[in-house]
Amino acid sequence: MKIKIAITDDHVMVLKGIETMMNTTSEVSVVATFTNAQDTIDGLKKGTPHVLLLDINLPDINGIDLSKKLLKVYPELKIIALTNFEDISFVKRMLKNGVHGYLLKNVDKSELVEALQTVLSGNLYIQKSINDKLLNQMSSKPISNGLNIKLTRREHDVLVGISEELTTQQISEKLFISPKTVETHRMNIMSKLGAKNSVGIIKIAIEKQLL
Repeated sequence: MKIKIAITDDHVMVLKGIETMMNTTSEVSVVATFTNAQDTIDGLKKGTPHVLLLDINLPDINGIDLSKKLLKVYPELKIIALTNFEDISFVKRMLKNGVHGYLLKNVDKSELVEALQTVLSGNLYIQKSINDKLLNQMSSKPISNGLNIKLTRREHDVLVGISEELTTQQISEKLFISPKTVETHRMNIMSKLGAKNSVGIIKIAIEKQLL
């Protein structure tokens, strides 16, 4: 089954370029395109795609606020930010609002398809250059914040592994601990953050400034 996507971008040339690129893949079908937030809101009432590629800089409602509005109405919709903004504050705000991925417009076709497949499988996808910035910022942050959510050093190491999208086995090998111990740390992190899964761990950790 093809992945049905919609694209919102106020630059028509960018919009058409992404549409053309995606329509040349066997995995993806572009079912709708929009040039502003209101058209997106109206258009989704007629049919919801699997994934919405959403620009942040829109003429009427910015993509950060729009994502929050849309996910309240369409909780099953996957949203990937597709933007020129590399500022980590934008990334954090989008993720806090519940988006499932963050890509820059220089992304190539294969990575875009990979991102679509990743978010549909229930995981978070952040372009590597952006993820590297998040990790660099994380390494300079204290492990506890004003709300007194405190992670042990080893839990923090596991959190880094989760944010790098490593599997339990890969984290185990990286930290020289058993997979069972990794899972114990993961469960402790989930409990401390009130998260339900790995995607929730990352979103809440960013919100609580642990990343």
